[in-house]
Amino acid sequence: MVGFDNFEQVDFRVGTVLEVNDFPQAHKPAFQLTIDFGPLGVLKSSAQITTNYTKPELIGRQIVGVVNFPTKKIANFNSQCLVLGATQGEEVFLLSPQSKVENGQLVN
Repeated sequence: MVGFDNFEQVDFRVGTVLEVNDFPQAHKPAFQLTIDFGPLGVLKSSAQITTNYTKPELIGRQIVGVVNFPTKKIANFNSQCLVLGATQGEEVFLLSPQSKVENGQLVN
């Protein structure tokens, strides 16, 4: 079990995908995402979402991400945040707000 104090330390925010690039160096098929988190800045993330999403449909899409994890090196790429999704088998379905909200909005 995770205590509520630990959960409160995780910073969940809404951001908008600005750019999507292929990531051929990734172990599993993935995209490199550039995400605008408003006042928190623009962060990059690697996401294994190539099965359910195309690059054009991701541009402008709002997502939920964790922005206070340390940078993680994935192949030759520095992932600065963690994009959240629900998994079903090997498939990942992105979590996103039902309505458009400001980038950087706190999720709680």
